[in-house]
Amino acid sequence: MYPQTPQKTRTRILCKSMIIISFISFSMILVLILIWISTNPCSQTTQILLPNFNLNYYKNTNKTPYPNPETIPTNISHIVFGIGGATKSWQTKKHYIESWWIPNVTRGFLFLDQPPIQYLPWPPTSPPVRVSSDHRGVPYTIRMARVVEETFKEKKEDGAHWYVMADDDTIFLLDNLVEVLNKYDHNGYYYVGMNSESIISNSLFSFGMGFGGAGFALSYPLVELLVKNLDGCLKKYHGYRGSDHILQSCIADLGVSLTQERGFHQIDLHGDISGLLAAHPQTPMVSLHHLDAVEPLFPTMDRPQSLNHLMKAAKTDQSRLFQQSICYDHPKDRTFSLSWGYSMHIYEKILPPSVLQLPLQTFGEWRKGAKPAFMVNTRGLSKDPCEIPHVFYFDSVVESSDGGNPGEVITSYIRRLPRQLPPCLASGNRSANIVEKIIVISPVTRLETEGRRRECCDIVQADNANVTTIKLRPCMKDEIMA
Repeated sequence: MYPQTPQKTRTRILCKSMIIISFISFSMILVLILIWISTNPCSQTTQILLPNFNLNYYKNTNKTPYPNPETIPTNISHIVFGIGGATKSWQTKKHYIESWWIPNVTRGFLFLDQPPIQYLPWPPTSPPVRVSSDHRGVPYTIRMARVVEETFKEKKEDGAHWYVMADDDTIFLLDNLVEVLNKYDHNGYYYVGMNSESIISNSLFSFGMGFGGAGFALSYPLVELLVKNLDGCLKKYHGYRGSDHILQSCIADLGVSLTQERGFHQIDLHGDISGLLAAHPQTPMVSLHHLDAVEPLFPTMDRPQSLNHLMKAAKTDQSRLFQQSICYDHPKDRTFSLSWGYSMHIYEKILPPSVLQLPLQTFGEWRKGAKPAFMVNTRGLSKDPCEIPHVFYFDSVVESSDGGNPGEVITSYIRRLPRQLPPCLASGNRSANIVEKIIVISPVTRLETEGRRRECCDIVQADNANVTTIKLRPCMKDEIMA
């Protein structure tokens, strides 16, 4: 062999370089051509050239996977209610539904187990009635679970965004329900509700279940998918104790979990729930349930009267109903804790919001056996006069106007029962027993709670020792409530 000359070596290197450059150039041209073809809506060549490679993958991953791209905000006409009940108990339950149902506005059906012959003609103030299909010999839990299917078939193609399932003694605040559901894309797969206040109830069923008495909302795509698979699912879970537990299990099989909203209230409690309602979380009150199992909401009234009285405040301003505001009269060492439209508490001591946001345990357990018993921290009922409030209940509401300026809502709260305790010595022995009435002035504007602070308040008039006037307002930027 003869050694290569430098000239031959340079030629070989140059040839190799040209080949590499040509290959890279050809590859770049090919990639550019394929990208152009893939983005050209008139071309189908991509699938022919590359049948197993989806060039649109990365472009599609940012698109919604939901079956319907409609983004119209939800209003009450987009919600369909499916309400389960029994003919035998309808007469004692109907006032609950009729307290919130609006004929020709709310949409949905009441499904009973038997034809309500004794109640005909059916009153227009109640939801349209249906008799559950194939109810004879079918367990109660399965019949109630099928309410979602029967409701969907009744209103399948009628512009529904959400299907809300409930019992015949569930009470809804419709404006607040619409506000809460508007937080979510109804084209997605959503299961919105809340578990029970009782730990033992959640243990017996599921902590991840939306309790049916509180009501829960299912988005249209989820209901559509659920109904397609319901027959097999009911066979699978037919031994479960509750229809809401069956549906939660079916929904879990579809890959959807509960989205919790604390404004849905099962009220698995007994006794006086005023302590709970006086410290509602900072979220719209959406529903109440089991009011037959607790004492009337207002002393001196029966249950129907109490509900009708509460709805007077709700009809004026649902957004503030049960919303807590706290303000202080420092010269007198008094703390005022308002649950708008329901109650006012006066403490003869300055108490921080972190304490007042804990409900007084005026209520009892739904079932014995769990320690702790409740899903919330509570304050015990002490005999210390510095820890127990003077309690005032909602009495009246009126909306005032000032010409073309925004008006105000004026609510009043009066003492129903004496506290029957001595004054708090820590406040200098200055009893609040003299206060007989509290007037609260609030804006007409709807209260926003999502991502906002609670409303602050000022004591604007205390000249009359028997009457205290308080005005709600937005908190200032750097204001501290306590």
